[in-house]
Amino acid sequence: MRRFLSAVLVMALGTGVAGSVRAAEDGDVKAILDKAIKALGGEAKLNKIKAATSKGKGKINIGGTENEFSTQTTVQGLDHVRSEFQSEIMGNKFKAVTVVAGDKGWRKFGDDEMELDKDELANEKRNLYLQLIPVTLLPLKEKGFKIKPAGEEKVSGKAAVGLKITGPDGKDFTLYFDKESGLPVKQVAKVRYPMSEEFTQETTFANYKEFQGIKRATKLESKREGEKFLEQQITSFKVLDKVDPKTFAKPE
Repeated sequence: MRRFLSAVLVMALGTGVAGSVRAAEDGDVKAILDKAIKALGGEAKLNKIKAATSKGKGKINIGGTENEFSTQTTVQGLDHVRSEFQSEIMGNKFKAVTVVAGDKGWRKFGDDEMELDKDELANEKRNLYLQLIPVTLLPLKEKGFKIKPAGEEKVSGKAAVGLKITGPDGKDFTLYFDKESGLPVKQVAKVRYPMSEEFTQETTFANYKEFQGIKRATKLESKREGEKFLEQQITSFKVLDKVDPKTFAKPE
């Protein structure tokens, strides 16, 4: 009987402790997100980002050679995007356009066009939310995302706190926030680009500037499996009231 009562007591205490840990974790997540949202401009301003367009330029490492590129991206929610990428690789200029419009999507490399299949469409939507979430954070408050603390580490020599996030597709990524300012400073995720295998990409965010009252990182650096992969400078960012529907049409 004594053993039985002891077991019941341990179970009761264990349940209480687990509940307290869960409550503490939920409190930590909320505190980190609230601070980050405030640092980016506040929920009211971020909530206005129903659609936005941005331009950027930089260098991408392909086969050990750095190549300059430029991009222009227009997004609307988490399921509409038009991304244009231009570069010159090994003396050859080319342009790539990717469009996602809800349950349809297309990709065009030069003169070659293709419709995205189910897996490719899902992958592009994941890439979209990985790009957009560090800018607005608000989608993380929706039911499709599950979040828990991921500990602390140094990012660019400064303390940062992490959140492990599971997206609507069931895939995880980790987002780190500067402990002092609250701003997003690093993201670690498994990603896959066209004609590539899945790999771990680590992206850092720096040089925050204000656009229409919203702070946006203008310097992005990515490593692919620990190796230097991409450097990008955001040259413009604009929140849009509306987007021409033709933007998300099949690229011509």
